[in-house]
Amino acid sequence: MKLNGVELRRIQMPLVAPFRTSFGVETTRDVLLLRVATPDAEGWAECVAMSNPLYSSEYVDAAADVLRRFLIPAVAAVGNLDATKVGPALAKFKGHRMAKAALETAVLDAELRAAGRPLARELGAVRDTVDCGVSVGIMSSVPELLDTVQRYLDQGYVRIKLKIEPGWDVEPVRAVRERFGDILLQVDANTAYTLADARHLAKLDPFDLLLVEQPLDEEDVLGHAALARLVKTPICLDESIVSAHAAADAIRLGACAIVNIKPGRVGGYLEAKRIHDVCAAHGVPVWCGGMLETGIGRAANVALAALPGFTLPGDTSGSDRYFSTDVTAPFVLADGQLAVPTGPGIGVEPLPDVLREVTTATEYVSTN
Repeated sequence: MKLNGVELRRIQMPLVAPFRTSFGVETTRDVLLLRVATPDAEGWAECVAMSNPLYSSEYVDAAADVLRRFLIPAVAAVGNLDATKVGPALAKFKGHRMAKAALETAVLDAELRAAGRPLARELGAVRDTVDCGVSVGIMSSVPELLDTVQRYLDQGYVRIKLKIEPGWDVEPVRAVRERFGDILLQVDANTAYTLADARHLAKLDPFDLLLVEQPLDEEDVLGHAALARLVKTPICLDESIVSAHAAADAIRLGACAIVNIKPGRVGGYLEAKRIHDVCAAHGVPVWCGGMLETGIGRAANVALAALPGFTLPGDTSGSDRYFSTDVTAPFVLADGQLAVPTGPGIGVEPLPDVLREVTTATEYVSTN
């Protein structure tokens, strides 16, 4: 396969409601989409970098710049290109996993579309549908939180994840557990605590949570191992897991009992599959995290979540959780599940009229 060029398309996607975490509040997603052009097919992908370097060091403007100046030319120089060659071609460039993931995914999508093969089957999916959870941001009050959780349960979501931070943790969790009983419930701290908060975090133990996600700094793997010995709630790592090697180390150290796999964070779906395999070999369950993706990114996540090791519901919510109008045909929740796309590649196409309406800029990087 030959790379003819890559379109970098920026779109603005208003959220149906503000989404607040310990990193701040998002009301609009500034999204970078990639369209890879080859002689045989086009491929689409979504870069999950946020507008600001808060969740990670990456942000949208930097992702577009490194793609334009370094990553696309490096991949264009590869002879007889296929998706497995993208990672090695980009390995000399440090970091920028989200940008690398977007380029690899677009190449993979084009390759699979040309061959008529679905991404889910390529990765090793074993299910036609996946159970869906929903992530609930930090609210201004407990009554608002309870109303929001009730709405999502009414829509059929089978697992609730609450964002927490110091000052918004034990009482919101207590209120949700008391109001809704034995629902599947977990919390996500997004690195908001330190090991000195271990005694406080242990106050979450009585609420029978599935897990507490990334309570400490992403680089504090040893701290997570120490915390795991001080609390009963299983520790799940998110930001700390950037590769299969990092996952293996964290498991060996006892830093986590569960892993959240976000393909953009780890450099792409091929590395995400390797992390899945490492965790499965160690008996560690995984689930698919989300980054408020449009239908383009969501389609690939749902395909990944259909692999056998994904035994916990992920953040693969329906399109209407975040957007009133998606850039693809919407993903619609049915009985708490989403259907795994069956078409070639990621299995979805952007809707031209919607895409045109939300586009703020386009740039075509020719590689001929």
